[in-house]
Amino acid sequence: MMYPKEFRYTKTHEWAKVEGDLVRVGITNYAQEHLGDIVFVELPEVGREVKQGEAFGVVESVKAVSDCYAPVSGEVVEINEALADKPETLNQDPHGEGWMVVIRMSDPAELNNLMDVAAYEKHCEEEAH
Repeated sequence: MMYPKEFRYTKTHEWAKVEGDLVRVGITNYAQEHLGDIVFVELPEVGREVKQGEAFGVVESVKAVSDCYAPVSGEVVEINEALADKPETLNQDPHGEGWMVVIRMSDPAELNNLMDVAAYEKHCEEEAH
């Protein structure tokens, strides 16, 4: 699967799509492939403040339970409530309908700490070996 070029990525396999002062967040295809069939997703309350690198939610699969980490600091302004009934959406469309939260950034400069698609693909290759 190709990774969207306009997204930014974390070393912990979250993606961030910048939409003005908002950032839509999900887990990458690499993450969902390594987790296997996802059976449960726990998301934060709307209004929660998160810091860059802090766990904001949990993804449970048949293989493992994994925290999801905020790519930027700010306020959670929207969550993907559809994932509660259909957690498998993270497997089926991780970079689209499988988005998890929208965060209103408190410090847009933190985007500089994230990887572009080329750096992320290299990071995944290095982890695979």
